[in-house]
Amino acid sequence: MERQFWSGRRVLITGHTGFKGGWLTLWLARLGARVHGYALAPPTTPSLYQAARVGERLAGEHIADLRDRAALAAAFDTAAPEVVFHLAAQPLVRAAYRDPVETYAVNLMGTVDLLETVRQHPGVRAVVVVTSDKCYENHDWVWPYREDDALGGHDPYSSSKACAELVSASYRRAFLEEAGTALATARAGNVIGGGDWAAERLVPDVLRAIDAGEPVVLRAPGAIRPWQHVLEPLAGYLDLAERLCADEGEYIGAWNFGPEAADARPVRWLVEWLCAAVPGAQWRLDDSPQPREAAVLRLDSSKARAALGWRPRWPLEQALARTLDWHRAWRAGEDMQVRTLAQIADYMATEPPR
Repeated sequence: MERQFWSGRRVLITGHTGFKGGWLTLWLARLGARVHGYALAPPTTPSLYQAARVGERLAGEHIADLRDRAALAAAFDTAAPEVVFHLAAQPLVRAAYRDPVETYAVNLMGTVDLLETVRQHPGVRAVVVVTSDKCYENHDWVWPYREDDALGGHDPYSSSKACAELVSASYRRAFLEEAGTALATARAGNVIGGGDWAAERLVPDVLRAIDAGEPVVLRAPGAIRPWQHVLEPLAGYLDLAERLCADEGEYIGAWNFGPEAADARPVRWLVEWLCAAVPGAQWRLDDSPQPREAAVLRLDSSKARAALGWRPRWPLEQALARTLDWHRAWRAGEDMQVRTLAQIADYMATEPPR
């Protein structure tokens, strides 16, 4: 990540009030970018947006629905972005089971609205559309998924993210390449980190239970996921956007940003690590019927390693320790913008393993 590249760079982030978008906003602001945000109000209370005062670091902010194309166009007119990061989404598997129509409306048609708006603003040089590691047709096999594996999804959330990938590829080939706008999609692992209070997401559920002095309730302790700190994929997105702006065509397409193979761990391992770090914390099994979710999910990030030189910097134990450290600092009433920026600085100072 080159500070010189980002200094003064006009950037628009959709979903800046969310967990991942908040971390990205603060990182880009630290690099000197002029960041505009477009999103709904923060999805949880508390939120990273509120706790770390993310709005203070924005050059402009637009609180509106992604599907309001007139509002989206006005935001683009104001921000005049050179780089767009599209993170706004309905991000939860179980919520998609409850309301599949809304999930498809946001994740599929919201992406269409975003890309159609990009098409009408030729000053955009690069777009990074963030989808999900769950966009692949999951066979519960043990080996990791590569970018050229089939897209699909049993559940509506996974399917909606596969749809977003297909829409992005179509807009890239049909419209954006000819207009000189480079587009890539990014598929990250299961991100963790401070400031995530989403419902029905593992680490936030664990921390809520620990704070309340209650046992952590697990639905699928044997499920394997590619866990990583939120800064890991964000580093990939930033690097990818720089390359998209600097090169013609070499970096368009799909990219995986997942952890080392050893950090694709069962849910039970992660929860027991956190319980061991907090005296008295316990977990129990919820054996009631649950909606189907993939049993095994791993990502192959060899393309990003070879072409971008991207590598994970924080192993899972360190990612968990950083998450717990952030949460304890928030509970103690510390300045969480300072603490968040300090973790970003620490991450940037960490040399990736060879």
